[in-house]
Amino acid sequence: MTKTKEEPTGAKVETNNMSNSKQEAAASSSLIQIKDLDFFYGSKQALFNINLNMLEKEVTAFIGPSGCGKSTLLRCFNRMNDLVDIARIENGTIHIHGHDINSEEIDIIELRKKVGMVFQKSNPFPKSIYENIAYGLKIQGVKDKQILDEVVEKCLRGAALWEEVKDRLNENALGMSGGQQQRLCIARTMAVSPNIILMDEPCSALDPIATAKVEELIHELKTKYTIVIVTHNMQQAARVSDKTAFFYMGKLIELGKTDDIFMNPKQSQTEAYISGKFG
Repeated sequence: MTKTKEEPTGAKVETNNMSNSKQEAAASSSLIQIKDLDFFYGSKQALFNINLNMLEKEVTAFIGPSGCGKSTLLRCFNRMNDLVDIARIENGTIHIHGHDINSEEIDIIELRKKVGMVFQKSNPFPKSIYENIAYGLKIQGVKDKQILDEVVEKCLRGAALWEEVKDRLNENALGMSGGQQQRLCIARTMAVSPNIILMDEPCSALDPIATAKVEELIHELKTKYTIVIVTHNMQQAARVSDKTAFFYMGKLIELGKTDDIFMNPKQSQTEAYISGKFG
Protein backbone atom coordinates (compact mmCIF):
# COMPACT_ATOMS: atom_id res chain seq x y z
CA MET A 1 0.00 0.00 0.00
CA THR A 2 1.42 3.41 -0.94
CA LYS A 3 1.29 6.21 1.52
CA THR A 4 -0.72 9.26 0.48
CA LYS A 5 -0.86 12.80 1.76
CA GLU A 6 -3.91 13.68 3.79
CA GLU A 7 -5.44 16.53 5.77
CA PRO A 8 -5.80 16.43 9.58
CA THR A 9 -9.39 15.20 9.23
CA GLY A 10 -8.29 12.10 7.36
CA ALA A 11 -8.58 8.74 9.09
CA LYS A 12 -6.29 6.51 7.05
CA VAL A 13 -2.72 6.05 8.12
CA GLU A 14 -0.06 4.53 5.92
CA THR A 15 2.75 2.90 7.87
CA ASN A 16 4.83 1.01 5.30
CA ASN A 17 4.91 -0.11 1.70
CA MET A 18 3.86 -3.60 2.75
CA SER A 19 1.44 -5.98 1.07
CA ASN A 20 -1.77 -6.81 2.93
CA SER A 21 -0.45 -10.28 3.75
CA LYS A 22 2.74 -8.83 5.26
CA GLN A 23 0.74 -6.32 7.27
CA GLU A 24 -1.47 -9.13 8.59
CA ALA A 25 1.62 -11.13 9.55
CA ALA A 26 3.09 -8.12 11.36
CA ALA A 27 -0.18 -7.60 13.23
CA SER A 28 -0.32 -11.24 14.30
CA SER A 29 3.17 -10.97 15.84
CA SER A 30 2.39 -7.74 17.68
CA LEU A 31 2.23 -7.61 21.46
CA ILE A 32 -0.28 -4.72 21.41
CA GLN A 33 -2.92 -4.50 18.69
CA ILE A 34 -5.38 -1.60 18.44
CA LYS A 35 -8.09 -1.88 15.81
CA ASP A 36 -10.66 0.76 14.78
CA LEU A 37 -10.64 2.39 18.23
CA ASP A 38 -13.05 5.26 18.94
CA PHE A 39 -12.88 6.78 22.42
CA PHE A 40 -15.11 9.39 24.06
CA TYR A 41 -15.23 11.60 27.13
CA GLY A 42 -18.96 12.13 27.45
CA SER A 43 -20.13 13.48 24.10
CA LYS A 44 -16.63 14.60 23.07
CA GLN A 45 -14.71 12.18 20.88
CA ALA A 46 -11.02 12.03 21.87
CA LEU A 47 -9.73 9.25 19.59
CA PHE A 48 -10.84 8.52 16.04
CA ASN A 49 -10.46 5.12 14.36
CA ILE A 50 -7.03 4.29 15.81
CA ASN A 51 -5.24 1.33 14.22
CA LEU A 52 -1.82 0.56 15.66
CA ASN A 53 0.38 -2.47 16.29
CA MET A 54 3.39 -2.56 18.62
CA LEU A 55 6.00 -5.29 18.73
CA GLU A 56 7.53 -6.90 21.79
CA LYS A 57 10.69 -5.33 23.26
CA GLU A 58 10.46 -2.13 21.26
CA VAL A 59 10.12 1.45 22.43
CA THR A 60 7.26 3.32 20.77
CA ALA A 61 7.01 7.07 21.28
CA PHE A 62 3.72 8.96 20.98
CA ILE A 63 4.23 12.56 19.88
CA GLY A 64 1.88 15.39 18.96
CA PRO A 65 0.51 18.66 20.33
CA SER A 66 -1.29 18.88 23.66
CA GLY A 67 -4.79 17.45 23.62
CA CYS A 68 -4.22 15.22 20.60
CA GLY A 69 -5.05 11.95 22.43
CA LYS A 70 -1.58 10.56 23.25
CA SER A 71 -2.10 10.10 26.98
CA THR A 72 -5.70 9.01 26.51
CA LEU A 73 -4.57 6.15 24.29
CA LEU A 74 -1.74 5.26 26.67
CA ARG A 75 -4.20 4.96 29.56
CA CYS A 76 -6.37 2.64 27.48
CA PHE A 77 -3.66 -0.02 27.63
CA ASN A 78 -4.07 -0.65 31.36
CA ARG A 79 -7.64 0.64 31.60
CA MET A 80 -6.77 3.64 33.72
CA ASN A 81 -9.55 5.44 31.87
CA ASP A 82 -12.01 3.19 33.71
CA LEU A 83 -11.49 5.53 36.66
CA VAL A 84 -13.09 8.40 34.68
CA ASP A 85 -16.89 8.13 34.84
CA ILE A 86 -17.56 9.75 31.46
CA ALA A 87 -14.83 7.87 29.57
CA ARG A 88 -15.78 5.06 27.24
CA ILE A 89 -14.69 3.10 24.18
CA GLU A 90 -17.44 3.35 21.61
CA ASN A 91 -15.97 1.10 18.91
CA GLY A 92 -12.90 -0.98 18.30
CA THR A 93 -10.68 -3.33 20.29
CA ILE A 94 -7.35 -3.46 22.10
CA HIS A 95 -5.61 -6.82 22.29
CA ILE A 96 -2.53 -7.54 24.40
CA HIS A 97 -0.97 -10.97 24.02
CA GLY A 98 -4.00 -11.76 21.86
CA HIS A 99 -6.51 -11.05 24.65
CA ASP A 100 -9.21 -8.40 24.38
CA ILE A 101 -8.39 -6.32 27.46
CA ASN A 102 -11.87 -4.79 27.60
CA SER A 103 -13.71 -8.10 27.76
CA GLU A 104 -15.64 -8.98 30.90
CA GLU A 105 -13.31 -11.92 31.58
CA ILE A 106 -10.27 -9.69 32.08
CA ASP A 107 -9.09 -9.21 35.67
CA ILE A 108 -8.13 -5.53 35.77
CA ILE A 109 -5.75 -5.99 38.70
CA GLU A 110 -3.87 -8.70 36.82
CA LEU A 111 -3.85 -6.51 33.69
CA ARG A 112 -2.24 -3.64 35.60
CA LYS A 113 0.43 -5.98 36.97
CA LYS A 114 1.39 -6.88 33.42
CA VAL A 115 1.00 -3.35 32.07
CA GLY A 116 2.80 -1.07 34.51
CA MET A 117 2.69 2.71 34.40
CA VAL A 118 5.11 5.51 35.25
CA PHE A 119 3.43 8.89 35.55
CA GLN A 120 4.48 12.41 34.63
CA LYS A 121 5.04 13.35 38.27
CA SER A 122 6.98 10.81 40.31
CA ASN A 123 4.72 9.33 42.97
CA PRO A 124 6.72 7.23 45.44
CA PHE A 125 4.82 5.90 48.43
CA PRO A 126 5.52 7.75 51.72
CA LYS A 127 7.45 4.70 52.85
CA SER A 128 11.06 3.59 52.87
CA ILE A 129 12.93 2.99 49.62
CA TYR A 130 12.86 -0.73 50.41
CA GLU A 131 9.12 -0.77 51.09
CA ASN A 132 8.36 1.06 47.84
CA ILE A 133 9.78 -1.89 45.91
CA ALA A 134 8.58 -4.68 48.20
CA TYR A 135 5.04 -3.38 48.65
CA GLY A 136 3.61 -4.85 45.44
CA LEU A 137 4.97 -8.28 46.26
CA LYS A 138 3.75 -8.14 49.85
CA ILE A 139 0.15 -7.45 48.82
CA GLN A 140 0.44 -10.48 46.54
CA GLY A 141 1.30 -12.56 49.59
CA VAL A 142 5.09 -12.77 49.32
CA LYS A 143 6.49 -12.77 52.86
CA ASP A 144 9.87 -14.47 52.48
CA LYS A 145 12.43 -11.79 53.38
CA GLN A 146 15.13 -13.40 51.28
CA ILE A 147 12.91 -13.24 48.19
CA LEU A 148 11.94 -9.66 48.97
CA ASP A 149 15.58 -8.66 49.49
CA GLU A 150 16.56 -10.25 46.16
CA VAL A 151 13.75 -8.53 44.26
CA VAL A 152 14.48 -5.14 45.83
CA GLU A 153 18.15 -5.33 44.90
CA LYS A 154 17.42 -6.68 41.42
CA CYS A 155 14.90 -3.93 40.63
CA LEU A 156 17.04 -1.14 42.04
CA ARG A 157 19.98 -2.42 39.99
CA GLY A 158 17.70 -2.62 36.96
CA ALA A 159 16.71 1.01 37.51
CA ALA A 160 20.38 2.04 37.92
CA LEU A 161 19.71 3.08 41.51
CA TRP A 162 21.34 0.41 43.66
CA GLU A 163 24.73 2.06 44.06
CA GLU A 164 23.07 5.35 44.96
CA VAL A 165 20.72 4.04 47.64
CA LYS A 166 22.03 0.66 48.88
CA ASP A 167 23.17 2.20 52.18
CA ARG A 168 19.88 4.00 52.91
CA LEU A 169 17.17 1.52 51.96
CA ASN A 170 15.28 2.24 55.16
CA GLU A 171 15.12 5.99 54.57
CA ASN A 172 11.91 7.62 53.37
CA ALA A 173 11.70 7.67 49.58
CA LEU A 174 10.34 11.21 49.68
CA GLY A 175 13.83 12.37 50.64
CA MET A 176 15.25 11.28 47.29
CA SER A 177 15.90 13.70 44.43
CA GLY A 178 13.28 14.05 41.72
CA GLY A 179 15.27 11.97 39.24
CA GLN A 180 15.89 9.26 41.82
CA GLN A 181 12.19 9.19 42.71
CA GLN A 182 11.26 8.68 39.08
CA ARG A 183 13.73 5.82 38.71
CA LEU A 184 12.38 4.37 41.97
CA CYS A 185 8.89 4.42 40.47
CA ILE A 186 10.24 2.55 37.44
CA ALA A 187 11.90 0.00 39.78
CA ARG A 188 8.62 -0.36 41.69
CA THR A 189 6.83 -1.08 38.42
CA MET A 190 9.42 -3.73 37.53
CA ALA A 191 8.97 -5.54 40.86
CA VAL A 192 5.66 -7.16 39.87
CA SER A 193 7.12 -8.52 36.60
CA PRO A 194 5.22 -6.59 33.91
CA ASN A 195 5.50 -7.24 30.19
CA ILE A 196 4.79 -3.64 29.22
CA ILE A 197 5.83 -0.35 30.82
CA LEU A 198 3.85 2.77 29.97
CA MET A 199 5.54 6.13 30.53
CA ASP A 200 3.50 9.33 30.45
CA GLU A 201 5.90 12.28 30.11
CA PRO A 202 8.33 10.65 32.59
CA CYS A 203 10.99 13.35 32.28
CA SER A 204 8.91 16.52 32.06
CA ALA A 205 9.66 17.50 35.66
CA LEU A 206 13.34 16.46 35.63
CA ASP A 207 16.53 18.38 35.01
CA PRO A 208 18.75 17.46 32.02
CA ILE A 209 21.07 15.22 34.07
CA ALA A 210 18.19 13.23 35.59
CA THR A 211 16.51 13.08 32.18
CA ALA A 212 19.66 11.59 30.64
CA LYS A 213 19.73 8.89 33.34
CA VAL A 214 16.09 7.96 32.69
CA GLU A 215 16.74 7.84 28.94
CA GLU A 216 19.75 5.57 29.48
CA LEU A 217 17.53 3.38 31.62
CA ILE A 218 14.90 3.14 28.86
CA HIS A 219 17.57 1.85 26.45
CA GLU A 220 18.51 -0.86 28.96
CA LEU A 221 14.93 -1.79 29.84
CA LYS A 222 13.82 -2.46 26.27
CA THR A 223 15.87 -5.67 26.24
CA LYS A 224 13.28 -7.05 28.69
CA TYR A 225 10.16 -4.93 28.32
CA THR A 226 7.94 -3.38 25.70
CA ILE A 227 7.84 0.37 26.40
CA VAL A 228 5.37 3.01 25.23
CA ILE A 229 6.33 6.59 26.04
CA VAL A 230 4.31 9.79 25.63
CA THR A 231 6.55 12.81 25.22
CA HIS A 232 6.32 16.41 24.08
CA ASN A 233 10.08 16.42 23.68
CA MET A 234 10.75 15.41 20.09
CA GLN A 235 14.49 15.18 20.72
CA GLN A 236 13.75 12.68 23.46
CA ALA A 237 11.51 10.65 21.15
CA ALA A 238 14.30 10.60 18.57
CA ARG A 239 16.83 9.46 21.19
CA VAL A 240 14.93 6.67 22.93
CA SER A 241 12.38 5.14 20.55
CA ASP A 242 12.43 2.53 17.81
CA LYS A 243 9.05 3.59 16.39
CA THR A 244 7.24 6.91 16.58
CA ALA A 245 3.53 7.59 16.21
CA PHE A 246 2.37 11.15 15.47
CA PHE A 247 -1.12 12.13 16.65
CA TYR A 248 -3.14 15.18 15.72
CA MET A 249 -6.68 16.08 16.82
CA GLY A 250 -7.36 12.57 18.09
CA LYS A 251 -6.16 10.83 14.94
CA LEU A 252 -3.08 8.75 14.29
CA ILE A 253 -1.54 10.57 11.35
CA GLU A 254 1.65 8.60 10.84
CA LEU A 255 3.52 5.65 12.33
CA GLY A 256 6.95 4.46 11.33
CA LYS A 257 10.55 3.88 12.29
CA THR A 258 11.72 6.84 14.32
CA ASP A 259 14.52 7.76 11.89
CA ASP A 260 12.01 7.78 9.02
CA ILE A 261 9.47 9.87 10.91
CA PHE A 262 12.05 12.54 11.78
CA MET A 263 14.13 12.48 8.61
CA ASN A 264 11.59 11.60 5.94
CA PRO A 265 7.98 11.95 7.14
CA LYS A 266 5.40 10.93 4.58
CA GLN A 267 2.54 13.09 5.83
CA SER A 268 2.49 16.89 5.49
CA GLN A 269 1.09 17.32 9.03
CA THR A 270 3.94 15.27 10.50
CA GLU A 271 6.52 17.32 8.64
CA ALA A 272 4.90 20.56 9.78
CA TYR A 273 4.86 19.47 13.43
CA ILE A 274 8.43 18.18 13.46
CA SER A 275 9.70 21.33 11.75
CA GLY A 276 7.99 23.49 14.40
CA LYS A 277 5.32 25.06 12.20
CA PHE A 278 2.68 24.24 14.81
CA GLY A 279 2.42 22.47 18.15
